[in-house]
Amino acid sequence: MNSIFQKLAEELSVHQSQIEATVALIDEGATVPFIARYRKEVTGSLDDTQLRTLEERLRYLRELEDRRATIINSVKEQDKLTPELEKALLSADTKNRLEDLYLPYKPKRRTKAQIAIEAGLEPLALSLLENTTLDPEAEALRYVSADKGVADVKAALEGAKFILMERFSEDADLLEKLRQFMWNEGQLVVKVVEGQEEAGAKFRDYFDYREPLKSVPSHRALAVLRGRNENVLSFTLGLEGDADLPRTALHPCESMVAAHFKIKQQNQPADKWLAEVVRWTWKVKLSSHIETELMGRIREQSEEEAIKVFASNLKDLLLAAPAGPRATLGLDPGIRTGVKVAAVDATGKVIDFTTIYPHAPKNQWKESIHTLAALCAKHKIELVSIGNGTASRETDKLVSDLMKAFPELKLTKLVVNEAGASVYSASEFAAREFPDLDVTIRGAVSIARRLQDPLAELVKIDPKSIGVGQYQHDVSQPQLARSLGAVVEDCVNAVGVDLNTASAPLLTKVSGLNSIIAENIVEFRNQHGKFSGRKDLLKVPRLGEKTFEQAAGFLRIMQGKNPLDASSVHPEAYSVVESIAAKYQRRVDTLIGDTSFLRSIKAEDHVSERFGLPTVKDILVELDKPGRDPRPEFKAATFQEGIEEMKDLKTGMILEGAVTNVTNFGAFVDIGVHQDGLVHISSLANRFVKDPREVVKAGDIVKVKVLEVDLPRKRIALTMRLDETPEPASPAPEKRNRSNKMTNAPDQGANSLAAAFAAAKEKQKSRV
Repeated sequence: MNSIFQKLAEELSVHQSQIEATVALIDEGATVPFIARYRKEVTGSLDDTQLRTLEERLRYLRELEDRRATIINSVKEQDKLTPELEKALLSADTKNRLEDLYLPYKPKRRTKAQIAIEAGLEPLALSLLENTTLDPEAEALRYVSADKGVADVKAALEGAKFILMERFSEDADLLEKLRQFMWNEGQLVVKVVEGQEEAGAKFRDYFDYREPLKSVPSHRALAVLRGRNENVLSFTLGLEGDADLPRTALHPCESMVAAHFKIKQQNQPADKWLAEVVRWTWKVKLSSHIETELMGRIREQSEEEAIKVFASNLKDLLLAAPAGPRATLGLDPGIRTGVKVAAVDATGKVIDFTTIYPHAPKNQWKESIHTLAALCAKHKIELVSIGNGTASRETDKLVSDLMKAFPELKLTKLVVNEAGASVYSASEFAAREFPDLDVTIRGAVSIARRLQDPLAELVKIDPKSIGVGQYQHDVSQPQLARSLGAVVEDCVNAVGVDLNTASAPLLTKVSGLNSIIAENIVEFRNQHGKFSGRKDLLKVPRLGEKTFEQAAGFLRIMQGKNPLDASSVHPEAYSVVESIAAKYQRRVDTLIGDTSFLRSIKAEDHVSERFGLPTVKDILVELDKPGRDPRPEFKAATFQEGIEEMKDLKTGMILEGAVTNVTNFGAFVDIGVHQDGLVHISSLANRFVKDPREVVKAGDIVKVKVLEVDLPRKRIALTMRLDETPEPASPAPEKRNRSNKMTNAPDQGANSLAAAFAAAKEKQKSRV
């Protein structure tokens, strides 16, 4: 365990004592939000990002230690654990290295090499390896034995070859050298599967493609892997110029195998036979093994990056600005099936609903406007939230006409991302929440509520259904769920939760609470009315002192008995505030918001054995602005009138839009035409951009210029460099040649990007 603490301390560049204290808290069941916010003295003020990294690495290192113990025990049971091997196993710092060392001792099916050893051919193999002056055939003749199954010289040499091949392929140091060489020098070579050109058209940028393995970006790697899974693409690992190698030439990796075992070509009798053993070892045993491992590494790194992108976008979406507690009308657009309408009050409670049919075939435009006007007047509606799905722009125009016809209603309309609304509406929770509402009306309710408070509504939906990911269905689902769950937990606890209005799904994400306790809180609230103080939580079934400690600071009670219950000051630290109030002969409630007074207080004067300086400083900051919401001020994009479909777009147009998704190759922007446009990374700013998230995040309102519209492929190329001049589409991307030079490298996302984007990338290269 001490080695794990030391390793984590080195990786995070902190003291080992901080790691030990933090791991102790994690092992006791403390959550990351609780540790980050309320245990700064214990951890030395590690932040939530450091704590999440620590948590993930701790899991990996503990799995590594468990595997190490299993391997050592296995080798011991075989009575093959030498001091040298034990030392190597104990010093292995990755799972790969550990498995390489274990390979010769790993129980496996009876191999040809083992059969040859049982036939007594191991001395032959070792003698030819150690003494190349021996004549292989003459030496093999001594081992021919019908009784042992060695029929002739050929069979003897074949058996000896299998013995050396297995020995070579299980050498841990050689495996590491080959792995590193192929990672640094290898190329991913991709071809289209014969006959799949038409069916796999979306992968056409990869039909004849190669790129240095170590520089393949995550989105391209995942695209290739998806193409392989769909039987459109095939790939291998190669080296630059490998197609030009003479058939008789040794592959560089074969040369490495020979050098590792000191096999040289010196015109000795055994040289040719050993060269054949080396060639077979690479081609039969090692090449596929290394390829599998390195493609596994590519997949792992690509998945990690894709999950990171998804998590970052999800965080931005969850922490998007809330419109606040205002009566809202939610519209779930549809054409033939009508537009579903739901009115919710300032607390999100459903107060009315209906369906209107303004579009074809019924075309009840005027009737729909009057229906909406009546609903808005009756319920004092302030906001109209329109889902961005099918018929969104047509419905947006309907609401525009409503606002023109009835200006006295003083409505504000916004188009919101409805991703996941249908998933929520069909969920078990939605069925329990609205048992008497049609599934489609539930979707309209979700659209209304996600404008009021995106966080509170989106936590009801599986994060994978929210639609801000990059290849989320192609990555490790347990790892994705763990990462996204951590993001949701961090966001919910950063904002805080109103104990008297929060739904069970929202409460479930609060530090220390689970679904059962969350349901119990809602049930207790329904039976006994609003909570008047945080301490009342202890009356909730199954909510004990430990859970209270973890959760209380993140739960808010507005206008309760104790004004501190509406803040993020933890109940355990109320005594600090009370001592400050007593010292200055003031009531606690008069301290809240008194900025000049609070800034005059020296935090050091109120430090105690239990509460250190970080906690006291946090308390003073919180008293200044209690329950401060970290989310930005609410604003929305204004779509240009008359621009409703892709065919309405013209190159050079400057439009306002909302960023819906950010990937490694750029940002997708909703400009109100039912198809998001792409701002390639090279067009995000008038400077080199390494990571798009340096410039934009999901939910941002941005100005963009239309560069190109590709109607057949439904592609829109945009730029945020408003001085950039639109150019005609360039020809299809050229393929990499064998010297690894590339004129227009394809850079793609869920589908291959248009050639115009590749041209934009070339501009970025020239600026670099």
